[in-house]
Amino acid sequence: MPHAWKLLGSSIILLTGCSVTRIATREPASNPNPGPALSGTTLKGMVHGGQQPIEGASVYMFALKAQSYGVPSESLLSNTGNTDGSSRSFVTTNSTGGFTITSDEYTCGGTVAQPTPQQVYLYAVGGNAGFDPNSAAGLMAVLGQCTANAFTGLPSSIQMDEVTTVAAAYALAGYATDAADMSGSTTALAATGMANAALSAANLVNLGTGQALTSTPAGNGTVPQSEINTLADILASCINTSGSTSSACTTLFGNATADGTPTGKKPAETATAAINIAHHPGANVGTLFGLSSPSAPFQPSLGSAPNDWTIAVSYTGGGLDLPITVAIDGSGNVWLSNYSNSSLSEFNSSGAPFSLSPYTGGGIVQPFGLAIDASGDAWVTDDSGNSVTEFSPGGTPSGPYTGGGLANPYPIAIDASGNVWAANTSGASISELTSSGNGFLLSPYSGGGLSSPHGIAIDTLGNVWTANYGGNNSISEFDSSGNPISPDPQGDNGGGLDGPIALAIDNSGNIWVANDTGSSISEFNSSGSPVSATAYTGGGLNQPIGIAIDGAGNVWTSNYAGNSLSEFNSGGVAISPSTGYQAGLFEPYGVAIDGSGNVWTGNAGGSGTTLTEFVGAATPVVTPLAVGVANSELGTPP
Repeated sequence: MPHAWKLLGSSIILLTGCSVTRIATREPASNPNPGPALSGTTLKGMVHGGQQPIEGASVYMFALKAQSYGVPSESLLSNTGNTDGSSRSFVTTNSTGGFTITSDEYTCGGTVAQPTPQQVYLYAVGGNAGFDPNSAAGLMAVLGQCTANAFTGLPSSIQMDEVTTVAAAYALAGYATDAADMSGSTTALAATGMANAALSAANLVNLGTGQALTSTPAGNGTVPQSEINTLADILASCINTSGSTSSACTTLFGNATADGTPTGKKPAETATAAINIAHHPGANVGTLFGLSSPSAPFQPSLGSAPNDWTIAVSYTGGGLDLPITVAIDGSGNVWLSNYSNSSLSEFNSSGAPFSLSPYTGGGIVQPFGLAIDASGDAWVTDDSGNSVTEFSPGGTPSGPYTGGGLANPYPIAIDASGNVWAANTSGASISELTSSGNGFLLSPYSGGGLSSPHGIAIDTLGNVWTANYGGNNSISEFDSSGNPISPDPQGDNGGGLDGPIALAIDNSGNIWVANDTGSSISEFNSSGSPVSATAYTGGGLNQPIGIAIDGAGNVWTSNYAGNSLSEFNSGGVAISPSTGYQAGLFEPYGVAIDGSGNVWTGNAGGSGTTLTEFVGAATPVVTPLAVGVANSELGTPP
């Protein structure tokens, strides 16, 4: 195993290669609890506040709207005899909290002849849990995908409570404005992102019991049950009161605002409050925790306030062994390079490993950099073999490809033409391989201030940028033909660069650099000039070695020494708490964001055999990065 600083460099790759398009016929993500299809049948369920049935609640059936971001969810009910001021139909719960939706009261997912899959959830608002009518009671439950009025895997009775609400809020957070406004664009990538987001809810809660899970249905993921129960108890503290003016409700709504600040828009009910907490998991943690109690309805619960309210699931299996780089493909599948066992691992969007994972061969011995092209092929650098290997979506290797100046290549990136670029840490150079994999172009390219480049990324103009970990503390820029643009020998410097080791590019063309030595991040404009004379600090930054940009332009880093993730907004202001987001991470290397808004990182410390998912923590982003480069969609939602 190489020296720590050397391993760190590979994380750069994460930035450049977070993605890939997946062949839909190959083990696509699916409901982890498949059951009989319920086509046009009656749906039944119960709505509870804590353990109390809620009578008189209005139950809506919504789908995530495929139109544009920020528009209302699509109402699927009709002919119920009940409509609200927006002409949306609903059914009402009875004295036991029960509700029924008959087959002639809903339409979803198109027809058999013209299917249009939709991601469906229930939303219950108002009603009386035994403490007077409470307009602040809002609950959700994700039903999942409907195609031609058919659902798969639903229980005979759906239990809606605060736990299902927390699961729905976090799983759908990437596409949610509030509980009644969830939507995305009309693109195929957005449809995939919404479908995978709905699947995430089934990893957190059993819809038939309304109870938080301890492990994912596939059996390889550990779910933070006590934290989910604590969040549910916080919601219950408001629902089980006389109304929105109660002390519990006013405290909840004042500390779960739309922007996470005291002056932000307050939610009117608990389901939207849960979404706001998912959007701002580092805000008002202690105050919100104070709304729970040891005698609260959902147990076991946390005994003390957590570091933050992120919900993180830890996965094992798939051949993980000191995972370095993380990349997401176009289907939301998660790829990792395993330094210690000469392989690649692949998990579906629900965290279940593919049956053939890990993938080996192609001459890889110590794989580091990993990037996925627009066709779904995964490209990986091999440190010890001075080579690059290509893997098909099914895990079949081609290569190894050698030559072209490859010298201890760590990071790797894919340009708009599908050509593969690798940074050579030992050669002060970069190499370019044709997309067919059968030959290098005019590489190696040098100059421009290159000095032990450990990070590489490509902007939408086709320019290639590197983070130079060598002694000159700089970044370098080359055009698409390999000609240096940045000055030699110093490169582009300033901006507080201090051990630059990874970089990523946002939708404005700005370059964000993770500084390993300085525990900071620097920002440069597209001309190579620093945006700020000093680096940005705080937010838990502690030896950041991986960096990625989400669909809102927020910057995420994996902190090797801090055992955490950090998040900054596009202005360089820390969003994460001073300790970062923590969830049992151990020396995280790579970081990648998927099309559902989940953040993924591999843990190289300890046994080096775990993968962590922060559910719904980020804004969804176009994957793979190669598609973002080709379509000028870096750092944008799908």
